[in-house]
Amino acid sequence: MTIALIVIAVILVILVLFAFSIYNGLVRLRNGYKNAFAQIDVQLTRRHDLIPNLVETAKAYMAHERGTFEAIVQARNAAVIARGAAAANPGDPNAMGQLSAAEGALTGALGKLFALREAYPDLKASQNMMQLSEELASTENRVAFARQAYNDSVMTYNNKREVFPAVLFAGTFGFTAAAPLEAAGPDVREAPHVQF
Repeated sequence: MTIALIVIAVILVILVLFAFSIYNGLVRLRNGYKNAFAQIDVQLTRRHDLIPNLVETAKAYMAHERGTFEAIVQARNAAVIARGAAAANPGDPNAMGQLSAAEGALTGALGKLFALREAYPDLKASQNMMQLSEELASTENRVAFARQAYNDSVMTYNNKREVFPAVLFAGTFGFTAAAPLEAAGPDVREAPHVQF
């Protein structure tokens, strides 16, 4: 009888330690994807901070392109709001979808600005515009790299929470699926068509 109780106690201790191990692994992975999102947040903040300078530089040369500037400012403001919501809850499918859509709209608006820049040789040759364009391009590369790292972290976390035996404990411990940050859709990635 006492041997049976000892065996049962040992099995229960092993199961508890196993559950702790799964829980701790899921916590580490969840913290990993939240940290990866924080890196995206840093780069998006940099991007959003560069845009007003870019718009002001371009305004001096393209005074009659007011609609383009207003669209960029509106898209930037929407992206800042979406970034704040996503930063408050990284991995949330709704927040990630809204951020992806807002960033896609901002990318499309900036694409129109850069297409218009080609029609203004003075603007294209402006040292400020070249420097800001270069910084923005560098930031876009950083955003893409940070997005890839975040999405990799989300995939690792989701894989861990969905495989057996973690799937038995993940729901009980409150670990929900995390959403990746998708790149802009094909309609936003297309080069804008500008006619004069």
